[in-house]
Amino acid sequence: MDGRMERTLVLIKPDGVCKGLIGEVIRRVEKEGFKIVGLKMLRFDEEKAEKFYRPHKGKHFFPGLIKFMLTAPSVALVVEGRGAIRRIREIIGERRPEEAGSETIRGRYASDGRRNIVHGSDSPSSAQQEIACLFGPEEIFPYEKDDWLKSEPG
Repeated sequence: MDGRMERTLVLIKPDGVCKGLIGEVIRRVEKEGFKIVGLKMLRFDEEKAEKFYRPHKGKHFFPGLIKFMLTAPSVALVVEGRGAIRRIREIIGERRPEEAGSETIRGRYASDGRRNIVHGSDSPSSAQQEIACLFGPEEIFPYEKDDWLKSEPG
């Protein structure tokens, strides 16, 4: 991995949850060497969904997106690592599955541009805002991958 250490948000949308892809998304994130430092299942209400997707308010697809996000729970992950924002977006793939590579999550599993399994922050500022929208500081757990080795056996 290249780039600086950063955090990003990965949101497994209702279609990803309903299709049983939570584990697959987590596996792909961890396989790339990233750490998951926050994880929760949540159900958006209209107010929270509108706050989360505020940058898209006023666009033609906004009402349908909000309605879709209320259909079932989502799973939110705070992911940490070098170049996390760019690399996670590469793993996720383009918004529309027909434009995403077949090796990407969206290319493999998405139905269309809205029901596209997963959201990933597109910049450091959006990552910060999105993480703050869904996680309190007490819900993020920094750690080192070898921390478990520091305990006494038995």
